[in-house]
Amino acid sequence: MRLWLSSLLLSMCSLHCCSGQLLVDFLRDFETSLLNTRIPDTTRFLPEYDFIIVGAGTSGCVLANRLSEISSASVLLLEVGDQETFISDVPLTAALTQMTRYNWGYKTEPTAHACQGLKEGVCNWPKGRGVGGTSLINFMLYTRGHRRDYDDWAAANNSGWSYDEVLPYFKKSERIGIPELYKSPYHGRNGPLDVQYTDYKSQLLKGFLKSGQELGYNITDPNGEHLMGFGRSQATIRNGRRCSASKAFIQPVVQRKNLHISMKSWVTKLIIDPLTKAVDRVEFVKQRRRFVVRASKEVILSAGTIASPQLLMLSGVGPSAHLQEHNITVLQDLQVGYNLQDHITLNGLVFVVNDSTVNDARLLNPTDIFRYIFVGQGPYTIPGGAEAFAFVRTPSSSHAKDYPDMELVLGAGSLSGDRFGTMRNLLGITDEFYETMFGDLQHRETFGLVPVLLRPKSRGRISLRSRNPFHWPRMEPNFMEHPDDIQAMIEGIEMILQLARSKPLVKLGTHFHDRPFPGCEHLTFASESYWRCCLRRYGSSLQHQSGTCKMGPSTDSSAVVDAALRVHGIQKLRVVDASVMPNVPAGHTNAIVIMIAEKASDMIKNTWRMRTS
Repeated sequence: MRLWLSSLLLSMCSLHCCSGQLLVDFLRDFETSLLNTRIPDTTRFLPEYDFIIVGAGTSGCVLANRLSEISSASVLLLEVGDQETFISDVPLTAALTQMTRYNWGYKTEPTAHACQGLKEGVCNWPKGRGVGGTSLINFMLYTRGHRRDYDDWAAANNSGWSYDEVLPYFKKSERIGIPELYKSPYHGRNGPLDVQYTDYKSQLLKGFLKSGQELGYNITDPNGEHLMGFGRSQATIRNGRRCSASKAFIQPVVQRKNLHISMKSWVTKLIIDPLTKAVDRVEFVKQRRRFVVRASKEVILSAGTIASPQLLMLSGVGPSAHLQEHNITVLQDLQVGYNLQDHITLNGLVFVVNDSTVNDARLLNPTDIFRYIFVGQGPYTIPGGAEAFAFVRTPSSSHAKDYPDMELVLGAGSLSGDRFGTMRNLLGITDEFYETMFGDLQHRETFGLVPVLLRPKSRGRISLRSRNPFHWPRMEPNFMEHPDDIQAMIEGIEMILQLARSKPLVKLGTHFHDRPFPGCEHLTFASESYWRCCLRRYGSSLQHQSGTCKMGPSTDSSAVVDAALRVHGIQKLRVVDASVMPNVPAGHTNAIVIMIAEKASDMIKNTWRMRTS
């Protein structure tokens, strides 16, 4: 029944909700009328818990599951959003999900080298709001990065974080559903998180993989021994549906008596004793009431790369000069909010092809809808429309020969097929851009190829806008501020064009839609200056923000947490989310955050000598 309602919702939205606001209103009403509460919402609190987890995103869900395995420990999980409903279930329509209340809808400050041609001249930063966090709205792709990423963490005096030491934690959470990988030493079979291929395989996918081989790359398991190469998308899906962190880690354990989950609870401050420098209590607002709850052992901050540094700074932990600007008493001077990193991309590289592709209009056909409803198969199962990816090394890269610095993502369709505007709304693409570029392509078969910069050298910052905890912080991405990032992106685009000229794709009639991007028409098409213009105007984020509470030893002046993820100089406080990454790995961050939370759970258990019952 839930699958039927999901597909019915999608078709109704596509048919009737052509404007973004109408679609949002429709979804809100539909969700409200069919809401089925599955997670008990705590409204009466104990005066004290052993562990308080702030944020029920991906990391918070893992921590709540693993710490509540200790039957003698009491655990409180606080989340500002609420539980997921079936609206997020359908993998293909991830962009649609990001138009719901499950998305914070963040927008950055204007930045000099990206997003200038998008709506309002800023970057959209969709971030999850609900039990499951960004795993409710992301594109579900599951990649872990390169072993060198973690070996570099360990080499920077972060003991315990080498690849060989973190691999068991990747495997612990995973339930691989790909038969040919069952015996792989790099995959887990018994974890709660399903990782699968979609059943759908287009001719375009076959051409893409053959093209990779023609260019000298292997077909690989990106989560196996070698990251470099071409492969099908592995994704967190379960029988054709999204497998969020909530489904994997929370829903199976909601009846544990020692786990309390409080939704619609906005944490406003961590209360730190100024003498002992220990976190004493957590303050939050729920149903317009202020609550203060004590943590006897630890508070674990898992609010994400944007909200975790914001909460630390509001609580007196951060750069002293910045806190003093906002009249916040400085309890610990740390470089909170710096070291912001993200994977950069460029959308709009569209290719016309003589083969069927995925677009809004085609998905209204009854065959695909009913195939998805009854057997969970077909194009609706493609994770965010990303059918495959390649990990490659750009010609100018200074990294090791086996280390890719660029990802090329194959879309089963393209931006030109986004007739109803859900993808445009997600990316911030204007209607004028769409009509200029793709207005005459709506009845053509097209697909997209997207370059993703995996090892950015540019760094941004999260800082406070005010002392008001209900105000967004300032988000300064500084995308492509470093010239090497721009050069790598240009080379990534050129690699895409080379790939499109390979025999297997040419055999499918592939040719590049070489219409100049608006605002860059005055430049020689496909020149370096032209691509620089395109990147400045339309380059944006893949939503892998990380690094703002950097892990490192106390001798590292830029570090916020140590190798055990404890905040330097503050007692009883850890940060466990994407913000602790010293450098963002060459992978999609959801899988990496799950690993971090799995490892952190064991570190916390070992600290308190508490074992699973």
